[in-house]
Formats: sequence, structure tokens, C-alpha cells
Amino acid sequence: MVKRKLCEPLENRKGSLYFDGFSVEELAQRYDTPLYVLSEKRIRENYNRLYDVIVSKYKDLRIYYACKANSNITVLKVLQAEGAYLDAVSPGEVFLALSSGFVPDHILFTGTSVRNDELKFLVDAGITVNIDSQSELERLLKIAVPPTISIRVNPEIGDGHHDHCITAGPQVKFGLCEEDVLKAYAVAKKARVERFGIHMHIGSGILNIDSYVQAVKKLLAIAKRVHDELDITFDFIDLGGGLGVPYHPDDDVFDLPNFVSRIVSLFKAKVKEYKLGKPFLCIEPGRYLVCDASILLTAVNTVKITPHRNFIGVDSGFNTLIRPAMYGSYHHILIANKLNSQNEVTFDIVGPLCESGDILAKDRELPQIVEGDILAILNAGAYGFSMSSQYNSRPRAAEIMIRQGKPVLVREREQFQDLLTRQQVTQQGE
Repeated sequence: MVKRKLCEPLENRKGSLYFDGFSVEELAQRYDTPLYVLSEKRIRENYNRLYDVIVSKYKDLRIYYACKANSNITVLKVLQAEGAYLDAVSPGEVFLALSSGFVPDHILFTGTSVRNDELKFLVDAGITVNIDSQSELERLLKIAVPPTISIRVNPEIGDGHHDHCITAGPQVKFGLCEEDVLKAYAVAKKARVERFGIHMHIGSGILNIDSYVQAVKKLLAIAKRVHDELDITFDFIDLGGGLGVPYHPDDDVFDLPNFVSRIVSLFKAKVKEYKLGKPFLCIEPGRYLVCDASILLTAVNTVKITPHRNFIGVDSGFNTLIRPAMYGSYHHILIANKLNSQNEVTFDIVGPLCESGDILAKDRELPQIVEGDILAILNAGAYGFSMSSQYNSRPRAAEIMIRQGKPVLVREREQFQDLLTRQQVTQQGE
């Protein structure tokens, strides 16, 4: 394992790991494990870094937080207070956003395979919808004609850290291709929709700026056709999200200044060239805002040395963090009290689930580990808790946030009784 230089909110204090000023060992002892620890300060820093660099080049900006990455309502409240808008992909996320203080005008819904009752919920709540299919548009217009509609374009250029995370291209289910985009806007205009947006999303965990640039070019070219052929002016043009973060010590940091320079320059030039007016530039970061703002603490239960492998058994499995099992994702792992120790043994770090695929990390060179050690799994703020489950009937983990210099419980640990929630027992013959 490569020794990684720690960056805020991580800190090495005489070989012990601190997160946003607090000993992770003490946090684990106080709140038990598995435990997600979030930094309010880091979330705010990430948002403002992105906002400041874009708005310095284009003033009419909206940053929509892609809350599927982390939908804890305290996280939503923090970003809402910073001025973020919100990108929702389900009615449940819309409900959480409204509960967190977001007003309907600041929420954009981008779903797929949307039910009729879900469309009615969105219309009744006053939420703008990114249309994902001709079927969805036709069903929405039968319910009501909303004042604003946006169409999700499939620019047929996709990218992402894993095949499952690529959301544009010939093989994916999302969005409409160019000719169908024109038809959809024509239908919406005929129905007397008053305002319009246009949207794309090409994937998640993108570090390759070139693919993003090509997709933006295609989106704006389609926007020009819609404008020229249908006389439609866009209130906003949404470039989607997917900005990547470095998980592995050897990964390059996402080149934000270069990304913004290329994307915003292209956007401004094409909007002017194509006479698209003065639309809002929208972007939908999720992972970029919350990923490095959280770690997952897990305790070592078992050290098992076999003739073939060395296993570290911990109390977190893919029920707590599914990314390694689902995507083969790498998460850097530190032993909380042994930051200055030399790596001596190669371990697989495995969870408590009755699944051979319940592996958080393989072939990690680590110092000697003993039962009771606390491991910190880094970059756990995005798609950590939000993808967790009660698989194997294991209650979900707690979440705390470091806020204004103190730890605050923002989600209670589930108990066995929570496993019975909403279940009903019927007697034989009933």
C-alpha cells in the first residue's frame, strides 16, 4: 500500500488519525461502529471552491447538488444554506429536499421509467422535470401542462469510472437521441409549455475532460437545432455532473481550473455563436461535493491467517459500503492508530456478510493488525450510506457530522426492532 499524504479534513497526530479535529478512535468508542463521519466544513469548502471558479467566468450559474450521492437531510440543509439547488432522481429525494428547506423552484427532477402517480406528485409540488422519454412526456402532458419542461439529451458520448456509471451512449437507457429531442420539444411547444431547459448527463466519476468537452459540443449543437427549427429559447442549459475525485493514492486530482476554463469558454462561445440568448449554466455535482467529506469507521473483529490468504474481518460489509463489491472500487484504508507504522503484511479486508463477494479491499499492504483496531475507509461520503441496506438483516450504520467544532449525531444507528418496520404478521388462515 502506498503511503498517502493526508489532506484536510484528515490529519496525522503522532501516528493517530484525526478527522476534522477529532480522534477517530475516540469517535468510534463514543458512537460505536460502523460509523459514517461527515465534515460540514469540508462540504462547504467543496461547494464554494466549485462555485467560485465557475461564477468568476460565467455569472448566470446554478449548481444542482446530485443528492443521490448522499441524501442525509443535514447534508442537504448545509448545501441549501450555501445557495445550492438540488438534482433529484426520485420522488423520495424531492420529498427530502422539500423537507430540508429547498423551494420547488430550486429542485430539478431527472428520473427514468417514471410512474404516472410520481409525475402527478411532481406536478402538484411544482417541480421542473427533465423528460427522459417520449412516453414520459405524453403521460405528463395528460396530467397537466407544466410551465417549464426540460428534455434530457443523450449526446451518444458517455464516460465514467465503471460501465455501470456511464449514462450516455448508444447502449444506455437514459435520455433521447437527437431526432427524438426535436420531436419532444415540438410536442411540448404545441401543448403550450411556456419555458424550456435542455439537459444531459454522460456518467459518474469522470476524470477525462476531453469526453466531457465533446459531449457539451454535441449538446449545444442540438440546442441550436431546437432553437433554429422550433424557435425555442432556453432558460437554462444543464451540463450534468459526474465530476470525478481521486480514490487511489496514484489517481490524479480532478483538474478543476482546466475543466472550468475549457467548458465555460466553450459554453460562452457557442451560446453567442448560436444566438441562444443568456441561459443559466447548470451543473450537477454530487460525488465532488461530499465524497472526501466523510470516512467510514469500522472495527476489526477477526484476524484470520490461512495457508492461502490473510483476512481481516471487520464489522462493515457491502451492506454498509457496496461500491467495492458492485464496481470493484478502490477505497484507501488507514489503521487509525498506526499511521506511522511500517507495512508488513498483505491482507484482504472482508465483512461479516454470508457472501464470498463481501470484500472491501484485496491485497492491501498494511501494518500488523490486531482485533479491536479501528480502520478508516476514506472517501465514503458519496454512495456510502445512500446505497447501504439491511442485507443479512443487519441494521444500518449511524452517521455523525462534525459541525462548528463538535460531533453531532445526524442519523441514529438502527436497532433490531427497525428490521420489523412496516412488516405485518398474519395468522394461518387469515
